[in-house]
Amino acid sequence: MLDNTVKNELKRIVGEANCSFSREDLICYSYDATNSPHLPDAVVFPSCAGEISLIMKMANAESFPVVPRGAGSGFSGGSLPVRGGVVISTERMKKIIEIDPDNMTAVVEPGVVLWEFQQEVERQGLFYPPDPSSLRFCTIGGNIAECAGGPRAVKYGVTRDYVLGLEVVLPTGEIITTGVRTAKGVVGYDLTRLMVGSEGTLGIVTKATLRLLPLPESTITMLAVFPKLKDAAAAVSAIMRARVIPSTLELMDSTSIRCVEEFAQVGLPMDAQAVLLIEVDGSRAVVDAEAAVVNEVCLANGAVTVRTATGKDEVKDLWKARRAISASLYRIKPNKINEDIVVPRASIPELIEGLQAISSKHGLLIASFGHAGDGNIHVNIMYDKKDTVEAASADKAVVEVFELCLALNGTISGEHGVGIAKARFLELELKPEVIDLMAAIKKAIDPNGVLNPGKIFTDKKSMARADMPGPSDTQ
Repeated sequence: MLDNTVKNELKRIVGEANCSFSREDLICYSYDATNSPHLPDAVVFPSCAGEISLIMKMANAESFPVVPRGAGSGFSGGSLPVRGGVVISTERMKKIIEIDPDNMTAVVEPGVVLWEFQQEVERQGLFYPPDPSSLRFCTIGGNIAECAGGPRAVKYGVTRDYVLGLEVVLPTGEIITTGVRTAKGVVGYDLTRLMVGSEGTLGIVTKATLRLLPLPESTITMLAVFPKLKDAAAAVSAIMRARVIPSTLELMDSTSIRCVEEFAQVGLPMDAQAVLLIEVDGSRAVVDAEAAVVNEVCLANGAVTVRTATGKDEVKDLWKARRAISASLYRIKPNKINEDIVVPRASIPELIEGLQAISSKHGLLIASFGHAGDGNIHVNIMYDKKDTVEAASADKAVVEVFELCLALNGTISGEHGVGIAKARFLELELKPEVIDLMAAIKKAIDPNGVLNPGKIFTDKKSMARADMPGPSDTQ
């Protein structure tokens, strides 16, 4: 609990209109997509790095936790105030400070909504590729904290590939700048990359310099329909071997297809075992040639049809379906564990077979979809948490999914991060000396453990323990 002295100082720093201690407001900032609420003691809405710096200095002096938060769309509990304290919401720091077409860079505040930023740069003939499913409401600051990806990662990479430099408030209150505004820069350690993906545990981003690309001239969207899931999985690698790198290459299994078609009704084939949603982009001549190759490869690998979207409305409907899969799965069961595992692309067929075996073993429906082009598959274990036997089976199944993934030289998280949802699984992937080094970095930068405690590390490695969840309803 915060005493009145701290509350009054928070009001002084950000202004009384920019902080709240009312239960109604605190509830709004107590949860994210994990649906595992933890009530903070206060929420503040700073307008600049200086205000955040003062809050962090007070947090060290008074020993209360501070948790940074963007839009609260995270899938691993990274923005949950698991120890109470003060939530710093950056939602009002939403200026696009600069877009530089000549150098193809932009400078933005962390509260800028990704979709709005993308629309603005595209009006100037530029392109910012990262596109997580939450792109219409997630913020740049949250994207940086989690190193967000999305369907276009197969060709264009993830958020870290577009962050040139940062302004960051450290846990002890100092304000630093990292990185460069140039195409190259190797002076000292790469603190920018250290901060990107650190889940708000090492610093609070208050400004970002981002790299932009030229807007592609043309895009073709295709839907390949397969009667066998393993053939669709094999086609993914075959497309890459044909020397085509699509801008997106998304897989949906039969469960995902059925659920999303009943939900969105966009004309997906209900009898298909799998579909691939594929886009190629670039110059018109290149796009036409690559689309022809993709069509040929899919048919050669068992596709019964390959359909090319004929207009913007059809493209919009296909992507509406893809982005609606997660929500539509609740038509099957009231709860699900969604894990964003990644395996080498060539191992996707083995992954699919292994997932089917785990599904059969535990009598649980497992729906799989996601970014097959870069091996990042969202594995959804469907269950009812009111059924204790089924919930226990789901908990066992997720461990087996991770073990399968790691046996295929994969990783247990490609986009969602660790937060609290995956903290208990960290040692499955990382050796103790690696975890010790990470904990030492955290301790060096945050000696008093005030910034976002209880995340990533379990109590054995961290300065404060969060309650580890069981099966979670994460997206």
